Amino acid sequence: MSIDKGPDHSRRKERSRQAILAATRELVAEEAYEKVTVEAIAARAGVGKQTIYRRWPSKSAVVFAALLALSENTDGQADGQSVALPDTGDLEADLKLVMRATAEEFADPTFDRLIRALNAEIAHDAALAAEYQDKLARPLDDAKKARLRSAQEAGQLDPGADLDLVLEVLYAPLFQRWLHRSAPLTAAYADSLVEVTLRAFAP
Repeated sequence: MSIDKGPDHSRRKERSRQAILAATRELVAEEAYEKVTVEAIAARAGVGKQTIYRRWPSKSAVVFAALLALSENTDGQADGQSVALPDTGDLEADLKLVMRATAEEFADPTFDRLIRALNAEIAHDAALAAEYQDKLARPLDDAKKARLRSAQEAGQLDPGADLDLVLEVLYAPLFQRWLHRSAPLTAAYADSLVEVTLRAFAP
């Protein structure tokens, strides 16, 4: 009588995947990105290099997977497609909550190193840029615009506002401050971006 090894094999694969992604995040946080290699990730994760290459084609793809895994649910699936912003009926309060969390996330050293490394790769890797847009950026933007449309329907936001422009006004200054390290990303700064944006697109 044969014994089905499927579930055990799946669990081993998932443990291996999680070990690789954790090792990637650790190494990127510890080292300059250009010094991190697939070989080093494999050694830290306790797997063979080919185990990584069977799943991901390059170091940049592993780094993106490590970043994406931060938003996984408890079943190991990325939640980017089902994310939703808070909707208490108070647009200003909801946006301040989200923007404060965003500022805190970008100020976190581990996330900072990961997203800087990813941005460096996206700048010259069109395939990675497209994957980033498809799996992370676009689902998040869609969720943000859904919340803004709700505010438009409630008369809290200019009904004719271009929602892509609203998001750019809201997020671009924070991203620029982070990118150039020109000033700290504080809760007060996050709040001020929300206030300026809501004044600009008031009904």
